[in-house]
Amino acid sequence: MILLTTPTPKAQAIQESDVEHTVVRLENGMSVLVQPDDRFPLASVRLYVHTGSAYETPDQAGISHLLEHMVFKGTEKRAPGEVARDIEAVGGYVNAATSFDYTVFLSELPADHWELALDVFKDMIFGAKLDPEEVNREKQVVLSELERGEDNPSTLIFKDIQKKVWPDTTYAWPVIGYRDTVSKLQAQDIREYVNRQYQPQSMLLVVVGKVSRDEAVAAAERVFGGLKNTRSLTPPNPLPLEELGGAAPQVTVRKGPYNKTYLSAAFPAPGFRATDATGLEVLAHLLGGDYTSKLYRKYKYEEQLVDTISVSYLSLERVGLLYFNAVLDSQNLDAFWKEFITDLSTLKASDFSQDVLDRAKLNLEDSLYQTKETLGGLASKLGFFQFFEGNPLAEENYLTELNLVDDLELDRIIAAYLNPSRLSVSALIPEETAKDDASNKPSGDGVAAALQKDMLQVVQKDWPVQKAPAKETSLPAKEAALKAEYVDLGHGRTLVLLPDPTLPYTAVSMHFRGGDLLLPPDKQGLSELMGRVLPRGIDGMSATEIQDYLAAHAADLNTSAGRDMLGVSAKFPTRFSADIFDLFTRILTGPTFPEDEVAREKKNQLATIMKREDQPMGRMFRELFPQLFHDHPYSYYHMGQPKELGELTRDDVVDLWQKQRSEPWVMAVCGDYDRDTVVNAAQRLADTLPPGEHPVAFTPPEWSKDHEFTMHMEDRNQAHLLLVFPVPGQAQQDGPGLRLLRNTLGGMSGPLFRTLRDEQGLGYSVSTFLWQSPESGFLAFYIGTSPDKLDKARKGFRDLIAKLHTTPMDEESVERGKNQLSGDYYRDHQSLLSRSSEASGLMAQGLPHDLNRESIEAAKSLTAQDLMTLTKKYLEWDTAYEVTLQP
Repeated sequence: MILLTTPTPKAQAIQESDVEHTVVRLENGMSVLVQPDDRFPLASVRLYVHTGSAYETPDQAGISHLLEHMVFKGTEKRAPGEVARDIEAVGGYVNAATSFDYTVFLSELPADHWELALDVFKDMIFGAKLDPEEVNREKQVVLSELERGEDNPSTLIFKDIQKKVWPDTTYAWPVIGYRDTVSKLQAQDIREYVNRQYQPQSMLLVVVGKVSRDEAVAAAERVFGGLKNTRSLTPPNPLPLEELGGAAPQVTVRKGPYNKTYLSAAFPAPGFRATDATGLEVLAHLLGGDYTSKLYRKYKYEEQLVDTISVSYLSLERVGLLYFNAVLDSQNLDAFWKEFITDLSTLKASDFSQDVLDRAKLNLEDSLYQTKETLGGLASKLGFFQFFEGNPLAEENYLTELNLVDDLELDRIIAAYLNPSRLSVSALIPEETAKDDASNKPSGDGVAAALQKDMLQVVQKDWPVQKAPAKETSLPAKEAALKAEYVDLGHGRTLVLLPDPTLPYTAVSMHFRGGDLLLPPDKQGLSELMGRVLPRGIDGMSATEIQDYLAAHAADLNTSAGRDMLGVSAKFPTRFSADIFDLFTRILTGPTFPEDEVAREKKNQLATIMKREDQPMGRMFRELFPQLFHDHPYSYYHMGQPKELGELTRDDVVDLWQKQRSEPWVMAVCGDYDRDTVVNAAQRLADTLPPGEHPVAFTPPEWSKDHEFTMHMEDRNQAHLLLVFPVPGQAQQDGPGLRLLRNTLGGMSGPLFRTLRDEQGLGYSVSTFLWQSPESGFLAFYIGTSPDKLDKARKGFRDLIAKLHTTPMDEESVERGKNQLSGDYYRDHQSLLSRSSEASGLMAQGLPHDLNRESIEAAKSLTAQDLMTLTKKYLEWDTAYEVTLQP
């Protein structure tokens, strides 16, 4: 990078490069980062503010998050809903997010309108009206959101860990705050908070996309240059590590209405500025960062004691956390815990071979580079390094530190931070955990207390307390315009080539017709099982060897079975194309479906079912298709039911694969690929996989005669309502209009959100869904609300739909919906894999690979009157299906 010393009017350049980003600092101290990137006709704009929940006082916990809500509730220039409406009107997206150490306002929008984001951001923050009635209404929404989070076991368990690991600090409370603190906040509290915390010297504006450097800096100066700092700021210091955690191991076990046991263990760690941060990241990846990691390989794959296990290093500004998370059956908890503590107490660097260490570092490096694939990812990466490091060489320094991590460094990290005296543990166990007669353990309410005591004793006995660690020291595409190419491979097999040379990566996606369409009613869950086991073994390579091979090539390979298709995809650095295409081909032409892998994946699939049953939304959507449809594969429980799943065998999997592999398929490849390598691989597959004589057909399902379905989940806070309206398939004439109708009604500035959430305060989350197969589909309206407001929410939907039948939406809203269609399309299809998957998925259904783009163009000619016609045609209350989940 080249350092600049030439000042510009009212701003001094800090750094610039012909190919990299520029950072300038305005006179008021606000920083502006600009990265031109013309791969797409988009711009990603982010405004970081150095404040969040860790900057709150105890009596105002949650105020940062409440402010994030209130900035959308009206300003001096814009009425409630118009903040989002103005951005969405040009095809953009706007949101805000609150964390511990920062709040970020973000927007992605067409490049021609990127400057609108600056005006909107400034207005949201400094022009927020903060009407007391709106504040009180939005507090109820936040409280509803808080209750919704407490319905999630993972959220509950993390809140408990926070208090244990970061006691007596501002990191100990959840970002969303507490019921009592949020309830007491008033409009004046928020105004004072903005005046105190939102200083221009604490802000960074990031602009990435099809923009001019000079114009971006000038626009930032014009919009934000007049802001003044009202107080001096002292950079926060890291919290002393010896003051975090407890003086001895802490274990808490609680019972709840769960199917699974949820367990988290954590050790306090320094923040991301610490010299040990990179080593901690490597250690976390080695232990539980992916399928090849030590703990995943042992407890998930070999011993099958857990459903999932992961390890992550959560690095914040002043503190950090080495976080272990597992989900398992309650009967496995004792065995798992004893082995887990033994593994941690004896852990050393020599447990990892040099190849394993190199692979971990390669994958961490790869994940950093892959953020550049999308403009939003690039803006996020650049913004993080600049905002918290303020160093033009931050990324280079990170990569240097990554390469320097070796056995000596790992052993030092392990000794310093894996200290049992700092261990904090939280577990949630099922209510129905029964007495274990063999071990003479108590039943009822005593089970949790007994487990808590036993787990603590295991730590105390098997892991002697170490000396506390020393105090940590801290350091004060261009839019793809290249034409798609189609290669007919015969027998309904097609190759689609989508060149994009921007990055040295290749994405390949392949979709077969089939999935659940190939199943009889008594084999529900079999296509999902087949998809899971498909990549778990080939001649000469076991599942673990395949995982190691992929990790050594920084590659991902995934399979997914759906209701009417099977998908296989991979993404990898282009330099490994020959190796990965060879593996891809071998998996599809010679899967071995090992008996032990079938058994293992049946167990994993059952665990997934049980975890979804623990989540209100997971339960609701699991039951949705079986309730909507009748006597059709779409009516199946795609994951299966526990009893039927247990009866499936390897022979069932093999028999289904014999049918599935003969179905028509489409392979799409996107990226910087070698054409001959790709064509040869596709042709090899076409020559090896035998074509079937009678390909499966996409047929419309029969809709259920019962239009109402209610579910209940004990000890939950929120109610959930889903209204479903049948619509035709995506290839039908009304397809573009239905997409436009969904976008116009949805979004934060759409009628549903404005009416039910903003005006009536009926729920935190209000949204729309459009699902379509080639021959059928539905448009659904969703709201999460409190049980006492369920009838009002139902009436709100009914009244709004009645109004839409008689009164056309304003043309401004329709135009917003059109722009949003285009903006969503480009945002969602920046990654190579999203484009290859879209092409193969659509073409496998007999649709054009660019159907989505064609629909956007077709929708541009539609009017508000056209949408009212569609509303009257499809949104008839008598045809609606109502799915309700209540506590």
